[in-house]
Amino acid sequence: MDEKNLTRLDKEIIKVLQGDFPICEEPYKVLAEKIGISEEEFLRRIKNFVEEKKIRRMGAVLRHREAGFKANALCAWEVPPEKIDETAEIMCKNSAVSHCYDRTTAPNWNYNLYTMVHAKSRQECDEIILKLAEQTGIKNFQVFYSKKEWKKTSMKYFCE
Repeated sequence: MDEKNLTRLDKEIIKVLQGDFPICEEPYKVLAEKIGISEEEFLRRIKNFVEEKKIRRMGAVLRHREAGFKANALCAWEVPPEKIDETAEIMCKNSAVSHCYDRTTAPNWNYNLYTMVHAKSRQECDEIILKLAEQTGIKNFQVFYSKKEWKKTSMKYFCE
């Protein structure tokens, strides 16, 4: 998002959208009132953000551990560069994969594709990872299970 093309009001709208969503009959009205504009203007500006591709999507953030998804693993995959797009596409289609990134390799570390896999148990997580390996034909990968979550937040913009 190009900050130069955003007004002060645009930034205020973005700030309230990235906070907790009001649980009520008219949540957008509550958010609009918070920054001193009408609900109609608030909704019109959000629609413009989407049309101008300044906002990709809006959605809920699930606290996965509280919802029963106790196992999560960072998987590092060694994917031939010519297969990276195809492999990532396959992995992204799996609903247990929340993140998928192409990253630069390092000396003695040839892993270039990273995924986060979430499941209800470590066994289920292992099964999903093995299925992904089978579907993609990727044989060289490393799995790192989370031991403790220290911090998990979404990015916050314009909070200075």
